[in-house]
Amino acid sequence: MTRRFVETSDGVRIAVHEEGSANGPTLVLAHGHPDTHRVWDSVVPLLEARYRIIRYDNRGAGDSTAPKATSAYTMQRFADDFAAVIDDVSPGSAVHVLAHDWGSTGVWEFLTRPGSADRVASLTSVSGPSHHHVNRYIVDTLSRPYRPRRFLRGLGQLATLAAALPRSVPVKMYRANFVGTVAGARTAPRELSVEVPVQLIVNTLDPYIRPHFYDDVAGWVPQLWRRDIKAGHGSPTSHPQVLARSVAQLVDHLEGAPAARELLRAQVGRLRKPFGDMLVSVTGAGSGIGRETALAFARDGADVVISDVDQPALDETARLLAAVGAQAPSYTVDVADAAAVENFAERVCTEHGVPDIVVNNAGVGHAGFFLDTPAEEFDRVLDINFGGVVNGCRSFATRLAERGTGGHIVNVASMASYTPVNVMNAYCTSKAAVYMFSDCLRAELDSAGIGLTTICPGVIGTNIVETTRFSLPEARSHDAEKVRGRARRGFGVRRYGPEKVAKAIVAAVKSNKAIRPVTPEAYVLYGLAHAAPPAMRSGARGGNVL
Repeated sequence: MTRRFVETSDGVRIAVHEEGSANGPTLVLAHGHPDTHRVWDSVVPLLEARYRIIRYDNRGAGDSTAPKATSAYTMQRFADDFAAVIDDVSPGSAVHVLAHDWGSTGVWEFLTRPGSADRVASLTSVSGPSHHHVNRYIVDTLSRPYRPRRFLRGLGQLATLAAALPRSVPVKMYRANFVGTVAGARTAPRELSVEVPVQLIVNTLDPYIRPHFYDDVAGWVPQLWRRDIKAGHGSPTSHPQVLARSVAQLVDHLEGAPAARELLRAQVGRLRKPFGDMLVSVTGAGSGIGRETALAFARDGADVVISDVDQPALDETARLLAAVGAQAPSYTVDVADAAAVENFAERVCTEHGVPDIVVNNAGVGHAGFFLDTPAEEFDRVLDINFGGVVNGCRSFATRLAERGTGGHIVNVASMASYTPVNVMNAYCTSKAAVYMFSDCLRAELDSAGIGLTTICPGVIGTNIVETTRFSLPEARSHDAEKVRGRARRGFGVRRYGPEKVAKAIVAAVKSNKAIRPVTPEAYVLYGLAHAAPPAMRSGARGGNVL
C-alpha cells in the first residue's frame, strides 16, 4: 500500500491509500463513521488481484485533517473530498465505487452534480443512502396518513434516525446534515435522479435504515440492482465476501462480461418468473417426487441441477425438463457416500454456482419387523434416508453460509417421521431422524438467512413401492411380491401423485414454511402425534400389514 495526500478546495488534506493491480479497473472505497479506510481490510484481499484499489480517510478520520467548523462537515464537503480524490487518482476516466455509511451518502451527493456520470462508472452503496432520498421518503410517507402502513413505516424511520444519529455520529456532522436532510432537501427534487448504475447492499438488520426505505429508490435510479442480506450495519467486516463478490460481478458486467446469475437476480425491474435467475439442486431426481420437484421449479423459471444413482432415469428427467425449456445438468451420485456428495457439491458450485435452493429428496423404502431386519439392511436405510440428508446439508449448507446471501434447504422426511409403525422400524427411524435433524439445523441456519423446510408427504403413489425391500421371516421370504402387490394396489386406489408433493415443496419455499405435511392423512396424523401421542403408540401395536 502506498499513501499520499490530496488537498481539497477548503484546505483539508485527505489521506489516500493505493494498492492492488495497477492495470485493473479503478475501484474507490469510501468509508463511514466512526471508521477509517481500515474498515475495508477484509474486503480488499478479495479484490486486489484484479482491481486497482483506492481507499481514503474522510475528513476528520484517520490520517486526514479535521477542520473545526461545523459547516465543514456537510455532505457537500464530503462530495468535494470524493471529487478531489478521483480527480487525483483517475483524471479523465471514470471509477467504480464501493461506499459505506456516510461515505456512501457523500458519493450520492456527488452523483447529483452535472457530469458525474462521466466520472463514476458505478456505485455499490452499503447502508448509506442519499440524504435527498431519505428526505423524500419521509416527506412522502408522512404526507399520506390515509395509507396507514406506509405512514407508520415513515414515522418509524424518522424516529429511528432522530434517536440513533446523535449517538452514532459526531455532533458537528449531525448538526451539519440532519436538519437539512429533514427540512431542506425537499425543495430540490431535481437532485433525486441519478444516471450512474447503482447497486444497493441492503442490510436487513441495520438499526438505522430499514429495508422498506429502499423500495422507492428505483424511481430515482434507472439502472438499479439490489441485494438484501441478513446483516447489521457493519457488513464490510461481517460479510466482506458478499461485498467483494457483488462489486466484482457488477464491474465485470459493466466492463463487458455476461451478467452472473446473482447479478441478474439482483436487477430491479427485470421481468422473471417466481424462481427466475435461481439455481435449484434436486437429489433423487430420476423419478417420483424428485423428478416432479425439478419440473415444478423449472416451470417457475429456475435453472435446475439434478442427481440420482440411476443415470438412465436421470436422462429421462433431463428430457422432460428440456421439453419445458430447461437445460438440467445431471450428476450420478450416491447420497450415502459423504465423499461423493462433497465432490458433487464442489463440482456443482464450481461449474454452475452455489444453488439457491437445495432439495434433499433421495431415499429408499423398507418394510419389516426390526427383529427380522438384518443389521446391514437397517444401516443401509439409515445411511441413505438420513445420511443422505446429512451429507447434502453438510456440503451445501456450508457453501450457502459462506456465500452469505441466504438460500433455502428442503429435506424430504415422511408422515412416518411422526407416525410409529411396527413393521416399518428402519424407515420410520430414518425419517424421524431427518425430522429432528432438520429442526435443529433450521435454528442454526436462521442467523445466516437460510430457510429450511421439512416435507412430510404421506401416502404418495411413486415407484418407491417397486424399489422397497422387505425383511420377512425366512419361512415367509417368498411372500415379498405378494406384499408388494397389495401395497401397489393400495397406492393405486389412493391416486395421490408426486406432482402434488412438488407443488407443496414450491409453495413451502415461497413462504419459508418450517414443517409441511402434504396429504390429508399426513395433516391428521401430525395433529394426533402432537395432541395424543399415546393413541399413536397404541395404534402402532396393531399395525401389522405384512
